[in-house]
Amino acid sequence: MNAGNEIVPRAWQRMLSGRRLDLLAPKPEDIEIEDIAHGLARVARWNGQTVGEHAFSVAQHSLVVTDILAVIEPAFSARQLCAGLLHDAAEYVIGDLISPFKAAIGLDYKAFEQNLLSAIYRRFEIDEMDAHVASAIKRADTIAAYYEATVLAGFERQEAERFFGRPILPDGLDRQLSLLTSYPTREAQTRFLKRFVQLSSF
Repeated sequence: MNAGNEIVPRAWQRMLSGRRLDLLAPKPEDIEIEDIAHGLARVARWNGQTVGEHAFSVAQHSLVVTDILAVIEPAFSARQLCAGLLHDAAEYVIGDLISPFKAAIGLDYKAFEQNLLSAIYRRFEIDEMDAHVASAIKRADTIAAYYEATVLAGFERQEAERFFGRPILPDGLDRQLSLLTSYPTREAQTRFLKRFVQLSSF
């Protein structure tokens, strides 16, 4: 596309749904949950450096975070749990950069990511999170990262504790998370969509 003599780079991505999402100014009406589920099920956590036949996807991570959130915040509404399920939804477009790389890129990347996540939340009528909800989602995310690191990504417990802390959870949930395995892509996508449908009927 030309603006006068200047070539304007393409800033949108075509989704499988047929939507064209403007990455610089995302519109809620161009966001579909099927595109999110498809993308997140194909984005690997830990840059793919996990054990098992399948990559541990962001879709599966999002399910784990939602499970943890439901336990540590039993009074949370379906809308608040849905915010947890979608907390990494922007990664269906921008991928999952490991935290050290995000820090190296700086605030522009974080602002870009937050802008897209805000559009996703508006699309699905999720209100802006107050400090308590945002903090609880972050806590659940960190707990999930600890178990992913130690069960799937080869971290020693002492090393993981330095980065993520040592979570104290009910025995049942602790045992469940200690047995993490990676789902095939299609299963992760299907489970993510199913959980969204369960939570989004608010």
